[in-house]
Amino acid sequence: MNNILFFLKPKAMCAYLYDDFTLRQALEKMEASDYAALPILNKRGEYRGTLTEGDLLWGLKNLCYMDIRQAEAHKIMTITRRKDNVPVRVTTSIQDLVERAAEQNFVPVVDDKDTFIGIVTRSSIIRYCQSQMFEKE
Repeated sequence: MNNILFFLKPKAMCAYLYDDFTLRQALEKMEASDYAALPILNKRGEYRGTLTEGDLLWGLKNLCYMDIRQAEAHKIMTITRRKDNVPVRVTTSIQDLVERAAEQNFVPVVDDKDTFIGIVTRSSIIRYCQSQMFEKE
């Protein structure tokens, strides 16, 4: 195994946000996707960061004063994010991918032009390791 594409969940199968989404749009997309963190892309498809449920919660508290109607007036890029999931390139080694996945619940993957092409989830790596370690016993 020496190619991270084996683990890639392509962009077409990923839930993501655009950087011009409002807080309300992000809340609705996150609720519909049932994920606790989503990648943020610009309209060119470039990865811009990661938005978590916690980021949204604090953004609502700090920007909207708990009035959900005000969530339509704020763009998600105005929210302070705790941390962004650092992306990797397709040419990244499996060792570097696993190290990154140990710190992030998903790893965004970008091409040479920084265009988002998908994610690798921590769970897909764990399932692969499990199949390699335990099915041979």
